[in-house]
Amino acid sequence: NRYVAVGDRGDVLVSGDGKEWTQMAVPVRAALTAVTFSDPQNGWAVGHDAAIVHTKDGGKTWELQNFEPALEKPFMDVLFLDGQHGFAVGAYGLLRETADAGASWHDVDAPAIRGEELHFNGITKLTSGDLFIAGEQGMLGLSTDQGKTWKKLASPYDSTFFGALPFGPKGALVYGLRGNVYMNPDVRAGKWQKVDTGTVASMFGGTVLADGQFALVGLNGVVLLVNPQGGVKMLQAAAGTPLSGALPFGDGLLVVGESGVQSVVLK
Repeated sequence: NRYVAVGDRGDVLVSGDGKEWTQMAVPVRAALTAVTFSDPQNGWAVGHDAAIVHTKDGGKTWELQNFEPALEKPFMDVLFLDGQHGFAVGAYGLLRETADAGASWHDVDAPAIRGEELHFNGITKLTSGDLFIAGEQGMLGLSTDQGKTWKKLASPYDSTFFGALPFGPKGALVYGLRGNVYMNPDVRAGKWQKVDTGTVASMFGGTVLADGQFALVGLNGVVLLVNPQGGVKMLQAAAGTPLSGALPFGDGLLVVGESGVQSVVLK
């Protein structure tokens, strides 16, 4: 019943209609980079200074679960599989797990993907239930057992990926620097196919639309509609400033970024 956006200086904004937004009190001033909800009431946001904050009332109030400025590693994304089991990923191979709704967090033993201390930018649950991490230097990590073990996948690209989206029953779409987007129908066994995006604008966020298309957002307010059957359409948010995230909204998108929250009509 609500939209929740997080951002710089610990800002958390909540809206009931996607148009009018209210800023909430949050116990940190660190930049928040991602937010997720396991149900309409319980949500977690993560960010710089290894900050993790939790809400039990749909975003109205927030409590601090983790804060480690001395670590000098920001969290970049967060994912919960249910109300208790979650993961937070970040810079220099930062990968934490909780089994008690965030009351305690511990480092995950995953040398196959953590050994090089690469930045983890996004963690996603695929349709198959597999967990998928995208990061710098082409880092693609996969867990087929809900995070107990991880392996590093062969990558089609040796620079930064910012995130991934589920594609079909077994696959994923990954997006990153300079308009690089790749799709794979089966991440366990398939091959990555490059999508001709027609742009060198980096893609920082995205979402899957009801019709199965992917909406990716990034530099200069660029919005890409990627049809999994083929074809890419390019649009642009009015402000023309970098975008970092998107959600389906009516006949278009709610997008967030340098110019706050905007709506984009998909024509």
